[in-house]
Amino acid sequence: MGSIMEGKARSEVFSLKPYVPGKPVEEVERELGITGVIKLASNENPLGPSPLAVARVQEALKQLNVYPDGACYYLRRALAEHYGFSEDSFLVGNGSDELLRLITETFVGPGDEVLYGVPSFSEYGFMALIMGGVNVEVPLKDMRFDLPSMLDKITDKTKLVYICNPNNPTGTITGRKETDQFMKSLRDDVLVIFDEAYYEYVTDKDYVSGLEYLSQGRNVIVLRTFSKIYGLAGLRIGYGITTPEIAGLVNRVREPFNVNLLAQTAAIGALSDKEHLEKSREVNIQGREFLYREFSRMGLEYVPTEANFIFVDLKTDCRRVFQALLREGVIVRTGDIFGYPTYIRVTIGKPEENQRFIAALERVLQA
Repeated sequence: MGSIMEGKARSEVFSLKPYVPGKPVEEVERELGITGVIKLASNENPLGPSPLAVARVQEALKQLNVYPDGACYYLRRALAEHYGFSEDSFLVGNGSDELLRLITETFVGPGDEVLYGVPSFSEYGFMALIMGGVNVEVPLKDMRFDLPSMLDKITDKTKLVYICNPNNPTGTITGRKETDQFMKSLRDDVLVIFDEAYYEYVTDKDYVSGLEYLSQGRNVIVLRTFSKIYGLAGLRIGYGITTPEIAGLVNRVREPFNVNLLAQTAAIGALSDKEHLEKSREVNIQGREFLYREFSRMGLEYVPTEANFIFVDLKTDCRRVFQALLREGVIVRTGDIFGYPTYIRVTIGKPEENQRFIAALERVLQA
Protein backbone atom coordinates (compact mmCIF):
# COMPACT_ATOMS: atom_id res chain seq x y z
CA MET A 1 0.00 0.00 0.00
CA GLY A 2 2.76 2.41 1.00
CA SER A 3 4.65 2.01 -2.29
CA ILE A 4 1.52 2.81 -4.35
CA MET A 5 0.87 5.95 -2.28
CA GLU A 6 4.50 7.06 -2.34
CA GLY A 7 4.19 8.59 -5.78
CA LYS A 8 0.90 10.27 -4.88
CA ALA A 9 1.93 12.16 -1.76
CA ARG A 10 3.76 15.49 -2.04
CA SER A 11 7.53 15.03 -1.81
CA GLU A 12 7.70 17.41 1.19
CA VAL A 13 5.68 14.95 3.29
CA PHE A 14 8.56 12.45 3.36
CA SER A 15 10.96 14.95 4.98
CA LEU A 16 8.62 15.62 7.93
CA LYS A 17 9.18 14.26 11.43
CA PRO A 18 5.90 14.31 13.37
CA TYR A 19 5.84 16.37 16.58
CA VAL A 20 6.07 14.21 19.72
CA PRO A 21 4.21 15.77 22.67
CA GLY A 22 4.93 15.14 26.36
CA LYS A 23 3.56 11.83 27.66
CA PRO A 24 0.00 12.11 29.07
CA VAL A 25 -0.59 11.14 32.72
CA GLU A 26 -3.19 8.52 31.74
CA GLU A 27 -0.77 6.77 29.38
CA VAL A 28 1.96 6.46 32.02
CA GLU A 29 -0.48 5.20 34.65
CA ARG A 30 -1.89 2.66 32.20
CA GLU A 31 1.52 1.42 30.99
CA LEU A 32 3.16 1.17 34.42
CA GLY A 33 0.08 0.21 36.44
CA ILE A 34 0.53 3.09 38.89
CA THR A 35 -1.64 6.00 40.06
CA GLY A 36 -1.02 9.58 41.22
CA VAL A 37 1.39 10.45 38.41
CA ILE A 38 2.37 14.14 38.08
CA LYS A 39 3.21 15.73 34.76
CA LEU A 40 5.98 18.35 34.64
CA ALA A 41 6.63 17.99 30.91
CA SER A 42 4.41 20.32 28.88
CA ASN A 43 4.70 23.71 30.63
CA GLU A 44 1.06 23.76 31.71
CA ASN A 45 -0.21 26.02 34.50
CA PRO A 46 -0.29 23.81 37.66
CA LEU A 47 -3.10 25.95 39.12
CA GLY A 48 -5.37 25.13 36.19
CA PRO A 49 -7.61 27.67 34.42
CA SER A 50 -9.17 30.81 35.88
CA PRO A 51 -12.47 30.22 37.72
CA LEU A 52 -13.94 32.98 35.51
CA ALA A 53 -12.97 30.99 32.41
CA VAL A 54 -14.51 27.80 33.83
CA ALA A 55 -17.76 29.60 34.70
CA ARG A 56 -18.05 30.97 31.17
CA VAL A 57 -17.46 27.52 29.67
CA GLN A 58 -20.16 26.00 31.89
CA GLU A 59 -22.62 28.65 30.70
CA ALA A 60 -21.62 28.19 27.04
CA LEU A 61 -22.23 24.41 27.17
CA LYS A 62 -25.91 25.16 26.50
CA GLN A 63 -24.95 26.52 23.07
CA LEU A 64 -23.03 23.56 21.68
CA ASN A 65 -25.58 23.22 18.88
CA VAL A 66 -24.54 26.63 17.48
CA TYR A 67 -21.54 27.34 15.25
CA PRO A 68 -18.90 29.55 16.89
CA ASP A 69 -18.33 33.15 15.82
CA GLY A 70 -16.03 32.68 12.81
CA ALA A 71 -14.50 36.13 13.27
CA CYS A 72 -13.92 35.77 17.04
CA TYR A 73 -15.41 39.27 17.31
CA TYR A 74 -15.88 39.47 21.10
CA LEU A 75 -12.49 37.95 21.87
CA ARG A 76 -10.73 40.28 19.42
CA ARG A 77 -12.58 43.20 21.02
CA ALA A 78 -11.42 42.09 24.48
CA LEU A 79 -7.83 41.72 23.21
CA ALA A 80 -8.00 45.16 21.56
CA GLU A 81 -9.07 46.72 24.88
CA HIS A 82 -6.35 44.77 26.73
CA TYR A 83 -3.50 45.81 24.42
CA GLY A 84 -4.61 49.10 22.87
CA PHE A 85 -4.32 47.88 19.25
CA SER A 86 -7.21 47.92 16.78
CA GLU A 87 -9.45 44.84 16.55
CA ASP A 88 -8.30 44.16 12.98
CA SER A 89 -4.71 43.75 14.27
CA PHE A 90 -5.55 40.42 15.91
CA LEU A 91 -5.42 36.88 14.55
CA VAL A 92 -6.99 34.08 16.60
CA GLY A 93 -6.14 30.43 16.03
CA ASN A 94 -6.65 26.89 17.25
CA GLY A 95 -3.55 27.23 19.40
CA SER A 96 -0.43 29.10 18.28
CA ASP A 97 0.38 25.98 16.24
CA GLU A 98 -2.41 26.77 13.80
CA LEU A 99 -1.24 30.38 13.52
CA LEU A 100 2.27 29.15 12.64
CA ARG A 101 0.76 27.05 9.89
CA LEU A 102 -1.43 29.90 8.57
CA ILE A 103 1.48 32.36 8.56
CA THR A 104 3.65 29.87 6.67
CA GLU A 105 0.89 29.08 4.16
CA THR A 106 0.47 32.81 3.56
CA PHE A 107 4.10 33.80 3.07
CA VAL A 108 6.31 30.77 2.30
CA GLY A 109 6.62 29.10 -1.09
CA PRO A 110 9.08 26.51 -2.49
CA GLY A 111 12.67 27.66 -2.00
CA ASP A 112 11.82 30.50 0.42
CA GLU A 113 14.01 30.57 3.51
CA VAL A 114 12.77 30.47 7.09
CA LEU A 115 15.31 31.43 9.75
CA TYR A 116 15.37 30.56 13.46
CA GLY A 117 17.67 29.54 16.30
CA VAL A 118 18.16 25.95 17.46
CA PRO A 119 17.17 24.41 19.71
CA SER A 120 13.80 26.10 19.76
CA PHE A 121 10.18 25.20 19.03
CA SER A 122 10.31 22.48 16.36
CA GLU A 123 7.09 23.60 14.64
CA TYR A 124 8.85 26.55 12.91
CA GLY A 125 10.83 24.18 10.71
CA PHE A 126 8.02 21.65 10.41
CA MET A 127 5.61 24.21 8.95
CA ALA A 128 8.20 25.56 6.51
CA LEU A 129 8.98 22.08 5.14
CA ILE A 130 5.28 21.43 4.49
CA MET A 131 5.28 24.41 2.12
CA GLY A 132 8.54 23.43 0.42
CA GLY A 133 10.49 26.12 2.26
CA VAL A 134 14.15 25.92 3.24
CA ASN A 135 15.02 25.94 6.95
CA VAL A 136 18.05 27.97 7.98
CA GLU A 137 19.00 26.99 11.53
CA VAL A 138 21.41 29.04 13.63
CA PRO A 139 22.81 27.39 16.80
CA LEU A 140 22.19 29.17 20.10
CA LYS A 141 25.13 30.92 21.76
CA ASP A 142 25.36 30.51 25.54
CA MET A 143 21.85 29.01 25.39
CA ARG A 144 20.44 32.23 23.85
CA PHE A 145 19.36 33.20 20.35
CA ASP A 146 22.47 34.45 18.52
CA LEU A 147 20.95 37.45 16.72
CA PRO A 148 24.20 38.72 15.11
CA SER A 149 24.80 35.29 13.53
CA MET A 150 21.16 35.14 12.43
CA LEU A 151 21.57 38.52 10.77
CA ASP A 152 24.55 37.16 8.82
CA LYS A 153 22.32 34.37 7.45
CA ILE A 154 19.72 36.72 5.93
CA THR A 155 19.58 36.42 2.12
CA ASP A 156 17.28 37.71 -0.60
CA LYS A 157 15.33 34.46 -0.16
CA THR A 158 14.61 35.02 3.55
CA LYS A 159 10.86 35.34 4.12
CA LEU A 160 10.34 34.67 7.82
CA VAL A 161 12.49 35.01 10.93
CA TYR A 162 11.37 33.45 14.21
CA ILE A 163 12.52 34.80 17.56
CA CYS A 164 11.22 32.65 20.42
CA ASN A 165 11.38 34.97 23.42
CA PRO A 166 11.58 33.50 26.05
CA ASN A 167 12.98 30.54 24.19
CA ASN A 168 11.72 26.99 24.59
CA PRO A 169 13.50 24.78 25.83
CA THR A 170 16.13 27.04 27.41
CA GLY A 171 13.93 29.70 29.05
CA THR A 172 16.37 32.43 27.98
CA ILE A 173 15.52 35.82 26.44
CA THR A 174 17.05 38.12 23.87
CA GLY A 175 17.62 41.49 25.52
CA ARG A 176 16.69 44.98 24.37
CA LYS A 177 20.06 46.12 23.00
CA GLU A 178 20.69 43.05 20.81
CA THR A 179 17.07 42.92 19.60
CA ASP A 180 17.07 46.64 18.77
CA GLN A 181 20.28 46.21 16.78
CA PHE A 182 18.89 43.19 14.94
CA MET A 183 15.66 44.97 13.98
CA LYS A 184 17.54 48.11 12.95
CA SER A 185 19.77 46.11 10.60
CA LEU A 186 17.00 43.97 9.08
CA ARG A 187 15.38 44.63 5.71
CA ASP A 188 11.78 45.83 5.97
CA ASP A 189 10.46 43.10 3.67
CA VAL A 190 11.50 40.29 6.06
CA LEU A 191 8.64 39.32 8.36
CA VAL A 192 9.72 38.75 11.98
CA ILE A 193 7.58 36.50 14.19
CA PHE A 194 8.15 37.02 17.90
CA ASP A 195 6.86 33.88 19.63
CA GLU A 196 6.05 35.13 23.13
CA ALA A 197 4.14 32.12 24.51
CA TYR A 198 5.84 32.57 27.90
CA TYR A 199 5.82 36.38 27.95
CA GLU A 200 3.69 36.68 31.10
CA TYR A 201 6.29 34.83 33.20
CA VAL A 202 9.19 37.18 32.40
CA THR A 203 10.75 39.12 35.31
CA ASP A 204 13.98 40.37 33.65
CA LYS A 205 13.85 44.16 33.09
CA ASP A 206 16.04 43.76 29.98
CA TYR A 207 13.21 42.00 28.14
CA VAL A 208 11.71 43.67 25.09
CA SER A 209 8.47 42.53 23.46
CA GLY A 210 7.92 42.47 19.70
CA LEU A 211 4.95 44.78 20.35
CA GLU A 212 7.41 47.68 20.61
CA TYR A 213 8.54 47.10 17.02
CA LEU A 214 4.94 46.68 15.88
CA SER A 215 4.19 50.09 17.41
CA GLN A 216 7.10 51.51 15.39
CA GLY A 217 5.40 50.33 12.19
CA ARG A 218 7.65 47.32 11.56
CA ASN A 219 6.43 44.15 9.79
CA VAL A 220 6.18 41.84 12.78
CA ILE A 221 3.74 39.33 14.21
CA VAL A 222 3.70 38.77 17.97
CA LEU A 223 2.32 35.35 18.93
CA ARG A 224 0.86 34.75 22.37
CA THR A 225 -1.24 31.99 23.84
CA PHE A 226 -3.92 31.05 26.35
CA SER A 227 -2.29 27.61 26.80
CA LYS A 228 0.41 28.55 29.29
CA ILE A 229 -0.19 31.01 32.15
CA TYR A 230 -3.93 31.21 31.36
CA GLY A 231 -4.28 27.43 31.76
CA LEU A 232 -6.42 26.73 28.67
CA ALA A 233 -4.11 24.25 26.88
CA GLY A 234 -6.95 21.72 26.55
CA LEU A 235 -9.10 24.16 24.58
CA ARG A 236 -6.38 25.12 22.04
CA ILE A 237 -6.45 28.88 21.60
CA GLY A 238 -3.67 31.29 20.68
CA TYR A 239 -3.52 34.72 19.08
CA GLY A 240 -1.29 36.98 17.04
CA ILE A 241 -0.91 40.77 17.06
CA THR A 242 0.26 42.38 13.83
CA THR A 243 -0.59 45.05 11.27
CA PRO A 244 -4.16 45.02 9.88
CA GLU A 245 -2.64 44.40 6.43
CA ILE A 246 -0.74 41.27 7.52
CA ALA A 247 -3.74 40.04 9.55
CA GLY A 248 -5.96 40.46 6.47
CA LEU A 249 -3.60 38.35 4.34
CA VAL A 250 -3.35 35.54 6.91
CA ASN A 251 -7.13 35.51 7.37
CA ARG A 252 -7.50 34.69 3.68
CA VAL A 253 -6.08 31.20 4.27
CA ARG A 254 -7.85 30.62 7.59
CA GLU A 255 -10.59 27.99 7.76
CA PRO A 256 -14.05 29.23 8.76
CA PHE A 257 -14.94 28.50 12.42
CA ASN A 258 -11.32 27.60 13.23
CA VAL A 259 -11.69 28.42 16.95
CA ASN A 260 -14.41 26.62 18.88
CA LEU A 261 -17.10 28.34 20.93
CA LEU A 262 -15.84 27.14 24.34
CA ALA A 263 -12.29 28.27 23.65
CA GLN A 264 -13.41 31.77 22.63
CA THR A 265 -15.59 32.32 25.67
CA ALA A 266 -13.04 30.81 28.10
CA ALA A 267 -10.33 33.09 26.70
CA ILE A 268 -12.43 36.20 27.34
CA GLY A 269 -12.95 35.07 30.95
CA ALA A 270 -9.26 34.22 31.44
CA LEU A 271 -8.14 37.57 30.03
CA SER A 272 -10.28 39.43 32.57
CA ASP A 273 -8.98 37.52 35.62
CA LYS A 274 -5.93 39.52 36.74
CA GLU A 275 -5.96 37.89 40.18
CA HIS A 276 -5.47 34.38 38.73
CA LEU A 277 -2.70 35.70 36.47
CA GLU A 278 -0.82 37.23 39.41
CA LYS A 279 -1.26 34.11 41.53
CA SER A 280 0.05 31.93 38.70
CA ARG A 281 3.05 34.19 38.27
CA GLU A 282 3.82 34.16 42.00
CA VAL A 283 3.61 30.34 42.22
CA ASN A 284 6.05 30.18 39.29
CA ILE A 285 8.56 32.61 40.87
CA GLN A 286 8.52 30.75 44.21
CA GLY A 287 8.83 27.37 42.47
CA ARG A 288 11.69 28.64 40.33
CA GLU A 289 13.66 29.81 43.40
CA PHE A 290 13.04 26.50 45.20
CA LEU A 291 14.26 24.45 42.23
CA TYR A 292 17.31 26.71 41.77
CA ARG A 293 18.30 26.10 45.42
CA GLU A 294 17.75 22.35 45.16
CA PHE A 295 19.68 22.00 41.89
CA SER A 296 22.58 23.97 43.39
CA ARG A 297 22.51 21.78 46.52
CA MET A 298 22.64 18.69 44.30
CA GLY A 299 25.52 20.10 42.24
CA LEU A 300 23.45 20.29 39.04
CA GLU A 301 23.93 23.07 36.51
CA TYR A 302 20.79 24.73 35.14
CA VAL A 303 19.92 27.51 32.71
CA PRO A 304 18.37 30.50 34.56
CA THR A 305 14.86 30.81 33.16
CA GLU A 306 12.35 33.53 32.30
CA ALA A 307 9.61 30.99 31.62
CA ASN A 308 7.75 28.32 33.63
CA PHE A 309 10.28 25.53 33.05
CA ILE A 310 13.97 24.91 33.72
CA PHE A 311 16.55 23.25 31.48
CA VAL A 312 18.91 21.33 33.76
CA ASP A 313 22.06 19.31 33.07
CA LEU A 314 22.09 15.94 34.87
CA LYS A 315 25.54 15.02 33.52
CA THR A 316 24.17 11.57 32.65
CA ASP A 317 21.97 9.95 30.02
CA CYS A 318 18.66 11.84 30.20
CA ARG A 319 16.68 8.92 28.73
CA ARG A 320 17.63 6.60 31.58
CA VAL A 321 16.68 9.26 34.13
CA PHE A 322 13.42 9.95 32.28
CA GLN A 323 12.42 6.26 32.39
CA ALA A 324 13.36 5.96 36.06
CA LEU A 325 11.38 9.10 36.91
CA LEU A 326 8.36 7.63 35.11
CA ARG A 327 8.50 4.65 37.48
CA GLU A 328 8.51 7.20 40.33
CA GLY A 329 5.36 8.72 38.85
CA VAL A 330 6.98 11.91 37.53
CA ILE A 331 6.88 12.93 33.84
CA VAL A 332 9.50 15.38 32.52
CA ARG A 333 10.83 16.19 29.03
CA THR A 334 14.10 14.73 27.77
CA GLY A 335 16.75 17.05 26.37
CA ASP A 336 17.98 14.68 23.66
CA ILE A 337 15.12 15.75 21.38
CA PHE A 338 16.64 19.24 21.50
CA GLY A 339 20.20 17.98 20.94
CA TYR A 340 21.18 17.93 24.65
CA PRO A 341 21.37 14.24 25.70
CA THR A 342 22.28 14.94 29.35
CA TYR A 343 19.58 17.58 29.99
CA ILE A 344 15.95 17.45 31.03
CA ARG A 345 13.34 20.21 30.85
CA VAL A 346 11.11 20.31 33.90
CA THR A 347 7.96 22.41 34.23
CA ILE A 348 7.71 24.40 37.48
CA GLY A 349 4.75 22.96 39.38
CA LYS A 350 2.96 23.56 42.67
CA PRO A 351 5.20 23.40 45.80
CA GLU A 352 4.28 19.78 46.57
CA GLU A 353 4.93 18.75 42.94
CA ASN A 354 8.34 20.45 42.93
CA GLN A 355 9.27 18.72 46.21
CA ARG A 356 8.13 15.36 44.89
CA PHE A 357 10.14 15.84 41.69
CA ILE A 358 13.33 16.72 43.61
CA ALA A 359 12.93 13.74 45.96
CA ALA A 360 12.37 11.40 43.00
CA LEU A 361 15.31 12.89 41.07
CA GLU A 362 17.64 12.42 44.05
CA ARG A 363 16.62 8.77 44.40
CA VAL A 364 17.11 8.17 40.69
CA LEU A 365 20.51 9.87 40.46
CA GLN A 366 21.79 8.09 43.58
CA ALA A 367 20.67 4.75 42.18
